[in-house]
Amino acid sequence: MLRILHTADWHLGHSLHGISRDEEHRRFLDWLLSQLQTRAVDQLLIAGDVFDTANPPASAQALFYDFLASARQHCPHLGIIVLGGNHDSPARLEAPQPLLARLGVQVLGALPRDAVGVPDFERLILPLKNRVGELVAWCVAMPFLRPADLPVVTDADTDPLIEGVRQVYAAALAAAQARRQPGQALIATGHCYMVGTEISALSERKVLGGNQHALPVDLFPDTIDYVALGHMHRPQKVGGHEHVRYSGSPIPMSLSEADYPHQVLQIDFEAGRRVGIEDIRVPRTVDILRLPSEGPLPLKEVLEQLKHLILPVRPEAEWPLLEIRVQLDKPEPGLRQQLDEVLADKPLRLVRIDKIQAGAAQSLADRLPEDALQGLDPAEVFLRRYRERYDAAPSAELLEAFHELLDKVHAGDAA
Repeated sequence: MLRILHTADWHLGHSLHGISRDEEHRRFLDWLLSQLQTRAVDQLLIAGDVFDTANPPASAQALFYDFLASARQHCPHLGIIVLGGNHDSPARLEAPQPLLARLGVQVLGALPRDAVGVPDFERLILPLKNRVGELVAWCVAMPFLRPADLPVVTDADTDPLIEGVRQVYAAALAAAQARRQPGQALIATGHCYMVGTEISALSERKVLGGNQHALPVDLFPDTIDYVALGHMHRPQKVGGHEHVRYSGSPIPMSLSEADYPHQVLQIDFEAGRRVGIEDIRVPRTVDILRLPSEGPLPLKEVLEQLKHLILPVRPEAEWPLLEIRVQLDKPEPGLRQQLDEVLADKPLRLVRIDKIQAGAAQSLADRLPEDALQGLDPAEVFLRRYRERYDAAPSAELLEAFHELLDKVHAGDAA
């Protein structure tokens, strides 16, 4: 028997419109530790984006290392595999590896290389043992792959990035198959963007050059019993394959992710075969409210809804984060003051006002102070402007085209 818990995209150190998420992450990690104990988990897989930035704050690092130490203390048999994501610094993630290895933690921040810089695929192959010490599976522990990690592909008929990833996985899987014995399972990991997956418009950065380089699911042959993926914040199967999964993020990373089913995944194996996958919902510590729920309404109706809003009494750290969506016929210089007055006695934290100027011909830059505009993500500017002009959300195809254009602009800036 082998029980694995698959999670990803913690983004420790994240803040949402200036609100720290440390308390939400602390509650999640406490809950996760209890799940590891009560469910008798043998192996924990963290499939990338442990931290929100390459240089996370000290508070985020303290949360992570305190969790690892507590996991070792309360689950001494537990194995933990930590993979680097596109948000993580490989060097920072791997720096404490000599110490973490003594705690049963294996960290792979980037594709390992030998002394002369050649990829060392053997170091990607990690044994997975159950609680009684039996070697029952092998894991191809693949971190986020950057273009520099990939072999040079000269075939003009193939996408060089996709083919490069395919070759890296093929080499690693071959190394794992050489070690695999009858009755042992094979697990693979990845932090990547796969064909046919649903993205969060505001919080998932494109990887490996954008949507045109989305990886095909046939990257993972049927000989793999389970594929633990990270990067997409919405939990989902890839291409309808039951065993190729994104666990999703444990808390919402943007207001647009408020309705996602945040979870971790439990995967059970018997005699080298996968026998079950269970979605385990993560309790929501802090709610996200988007009011009015039906979409932007005139200011008078919004104020009336807020006036009659009744919420339970909670500690301030658990007060919901509120986005107000209001339709304006003319500029309202005192808008924030009116909203603050009606919310003064309510246990809420107003983090964003989405103003839709009905019939406005001005650009977003004309209506926002310079500092406010600079604080917006380009994708958010695009979404807001599109909603103002067409009173609808852009299609998935248009969003993909926008992100591809944005990738090209970023590539030009870096060059």
